[in-house]
Amino acid sequence: MTAELLHSLEAHYYTDPAIFESERKGLLARSWQYAGHASQVPNVGDYFAFELAGENLFCIRGRDEVVRAFYNVCQHRAHELLRETGNARVVVCPYHAWTYELTGELRAGPNIKSVPGFDRSKVCLTEVKCEDFNGFLFVNLDPDAAPMDEWYPGVREEIRAYVPHVQALEPLEWVEIPEACNWKVSVENYSECYHCPINHKTFAEGVVKPETYDIQPLETGYVLRHTTECQNLEKMTYPIDMSVEHAGEYRSWFLWPMFSFQCYPGNILNTYHWRAGAVDRCTVWRGWYTPGGAESDVIRGLAKQDRETTVEEDIHLVESVFRGLKSRGYTPGPLVIDPKCGVNSEHSVATLQGWMREAVAG
Repeated sequence: MTAELLHSLEAHYYTDPAIFESERKGLLARSWQYAGHASQVPNVGDYFAFELAGENLFCIRGRDEVVRAFYNVCQHRAHELLRETGNARVVVCPYHAWTYELTGELRAGPNIKSVPGFDRSKVCLTEVKCEDFNGFLFVNLDPDAAPMDEWYPGVREEIRAYVPHVQALEPLEWVEIPEACNWKVSVENYSECYHCPINHKTFAEGVVKPETYDIQPLETGYVLRHTTECQNLEKMTYPIDMSVEHAGEYRSWFLWPMFSFQCYPGNILNTYHWRAGAVDRCTVWRGWYTPGGAESDVIRGLAKQDRETTVEEDIHLVESVFRGLKSRGYTPGPLVIDPKCGVNSEHSVATLQGWMREAVAG
């Protein structure tokens, strides 16, 4: 009996502006998205502003040391409150100087005491769910969202096992990569290594052993876990200390829909996160980290190698795919799903595309 073939998503999932708008208002506003790193707000009153799913937001550290996230809009006449990064004793709107505590409550405003019945205790900035995930700050615009540990069960602890110093890490280098494609094309490309031996020679021959590469969804939640062994030491493009636990392994945890933690051989943490700009445009950020953000020739060199090989190679791949998705000549073909899984199988793409269908269906 021949098994029924599973075909890839139809092209309109990637090219239809209406689907993108539905995702922006739905999935991207109701899932956990990366905001920034806790080291960006080390002191009370430190803040940074950012955009997510078409919304302007900011994170700020309160006097109780808790980092909170808010919509970046004054509750008086809707002026933007904060820009870029800085430190504030209180949050003051530049328009009419309404002033808010670091916890969002209205503190004061010019002449508000003369307004009969005005109750400032009823005015507060709109808070957004925010979690510190091993030093990485994530937000969710859905006030009823389940905690990250329910979305991504066990991942927090696994990362700590592979990167025991994760809480001491700070960004050393960020690389911003604009891509002329739909965000799902880029995420799919990341979530399979079927293309790696053909297109990523440096990664496949100098970092990992492709023959041991596999990607599997966790039993629960929305995680794809990449696993493989490091390349033979004489072929590695950078030195690693094999005496450290897990040093000879590569792990990656892709957190649906737009973030991935990677632990390179040698317990080196690096990250990907995506932002969807439009139906045909997204941006990818590659992050590299060291304890306290200290300089490291090894990690600087590895980041440069990654930039000039894997990152550059992927830009051409995903942009070509997106052009092809707009072709009249494209009909979605069957995915290559090997029952034994492994590097030459697209079972991870099948899982990912299932989540994509669910998101569009609501």
